[in-house]
Amino acid sequence: MTRINTNVPSMIARSNLTRTNRELDVRLERLSTGLRINRGADDPAGLIISERLRSNIRGAEQGIKNSERASAVIATTEGSLTEINELLNSIKALVVEAANTGAFSDDEIAANQAQIDSAIDSITRISNTARFGDLRLLDGSLGYQTSGIATSAIAKTNVRAASFAQGDSLDVNIEVLNSAQQGGLFLRGDLPTPGAAENGTILSTVVVEVRGPDGVVSLEFPSGQTFDDVVEAINRLTPSTGVVAELINGNATSGIAFRSEDYGTRSFVSVDRLNEPTSGSAWDTYKFADSLAVGDNDPFPWSTVGTDLELAVRDQGRDVQAIINGALASGDGLNVSTASSQLSLQMTLTADFATRAGEISTFDITGGGSLFQLGAEVVAQQQVNIGINSVAATRLGGTLVDGNLEFLESLKTGRENSLANSKERGNFTAASRITDSAIDEATIIRGSLGSFERNTLQTNIRSLALTVENLTASESIIRDADFATETSLLTRAQILASSGTTVLGLANQQAQSVLQLLG
Repeated sequence: MTRINTNVPSMIARSNLTRTNRELDVRLERLSTGLRINRGADDPAGLIISERLRSNIRGAEQGIKNSERASAVIATTEGSLTEINELLNSIKALVVEAANTGAFSDDEIAANQAQIDSAIDSITRISNTARFGDLRLLDGSLGYQTSGIATSAIAKTNVRAASFAQGDSLDVNIEVLNSAQQGGLFLRGDLPTPGAAENGTILSTVVVEVRGPDGVVSLEFPSGQTFDDVVEAINRLTPSTGVVAELINGNATSGIAFRSEDYGTRSFVSVDRLNEPTSGSAWDTYKFADSLAVGDNDPFPWSTVGTDLELAVRDQGRDVQAIINGALASGDGLNVSTASSQLSLQMTLTADFATRAGEISTFDITGGGSLFQLGAEVVAQQQVNIGINSVAATRLGGTLVDGNLEFLESLKTGRENSLANSKERGNFTAASRITDSAIDEATIIRGSLGSFERNTLQTNIRSLALTVENLTASESIIRDADFATETSLLTRAQILASSGTTVLGLANQQAQSVLQLLG
């Protein structure tokens, strides 16, 4: 049947040609943009996944940039610390040189002191001027702020890292688990018999070797010499041995306590008789039995002879053992330290606090430090907190000297530990110890920053670079156009468009054939 009002073949041809032209437009768009997905209609699920991947890629790329900038900050900081290390080493050399008083005049020592003053001022100046842009690096701006520290319990605190993921501040709780101890030996003073006239004196000539962490000396004490004289003789040589002596309970008839100056396993005391004992010499030293908690509440308790004591010529100290925020901390003498993802710090405890098992002290870290965002997500697991304390001379080299915390600043002219005062006392040990502590602190900061750069920043950059590479490859698979496929489909669409146009023309011509019926 022939109709002219409705040309169905033409409609079919036009519909197919429209679809072909739409297909042709898609192929041309993909080949011109290089993307398989140009709008949501192309692949809704693929668009969602690829946009998430793009977000991850951008975050990882920014994490790389953040790490590279952090590395630049660390390098700048370490450059300044290198100069401070050089100045500290020169101060150490000057102190050691000045201690050679037999070969140096007062004027030469004064010249050394002038150099030390200049070096200390330079250290403080570097601390105040080291910057990265507007970021102050070594003046304490990047250190942590603390509050509530009991100076009777904690002499010095160095917070290296703290996480504030749980709040605006971090509580720190320290509990002494096992007390710190000095090495301790005891010599009885109630011999030959309690109440005898000879109590508190040397009963026969004795030659003893006194050894400590700083060295060894030998001393001879004749018969009849009092324990007061023995104590004075040993204490005169304390700088050479690291051993001090005192009368038990301040009474010669109670005996003598020999102890190491410092606390911890590195400290010890040894008092050994060298000559053969004679009858009635009664030179026997004792130490507390290992089963007794020596040092708890009193470094030298003197209760019952023979019950808690055993014969010994050597005794070693004990490091303090403490729990910090529920975790066992490392002890070294009076120093404790802990390192975790939440808290990393080092503290020097006071002797009064560290020698009392069960004692508890708390303080708060209220803020500060420097936070580095190293990952693609702003979460605690992808952030690193570190603190850089001030390295000014007033904060560097904190060392306990005669129970007082002394800093590098105390070595300047007119201060307690200056070379002039050391010369008057005949003891340069304190100045040397403070300098050594300052060198250790600066070196530890450099080492910590170097470790952070090498083990955290550099590995993070490499890891994120691989992440970007793999995510980009995945995003490319989903979103990028396959040119081989698209050109093949373009050729097909072109052929169909050409044939469709021809067919549409034929369909339109077919309707005109009805004119032949009209003659």
